[in-house]
Amino acid sequence: MNEKNQERDVYVAIADPTRRKLLRLLADVEELPLHELTVQFQMGRTAVSKHLAILKEAGLVVDRKIGRETRYRLNAAPLQEIKDWVSFYEGFWIQNIVKLNLLLEEKK
Repeated sequence: MNEKNQERDVYVAIADPTRRKLLRLLADVEELPLHELTVQFQMGRTAVSKHLAILKEAGLVVDRKIGRETRYRLNAAPLQEIKDWVSFYEGFWIQNIVKLNLLLEEKK
């Protein structure tokens, strides 16, 4: 299987700040056309399209054509994987903070 046929990793997709900003913009609305997304960045339409393509490969963005216009919307479901991963470490930190508090109480 070649790289173009493989689904892009969600972690890789959100690693870039531009793509995270695109997701944030799309979270605030039902959908946006490419030209409205492009004006939010200091880059051209082609560059924004490439970022959207990566998000689409990861399943984070869905697009639809309306005439000559392409509109994009957020599909947040793949972000659940990241939420689950971070939640595991949240428990780790809570446990360590409790231990630290106990240690500090003993020092008093």
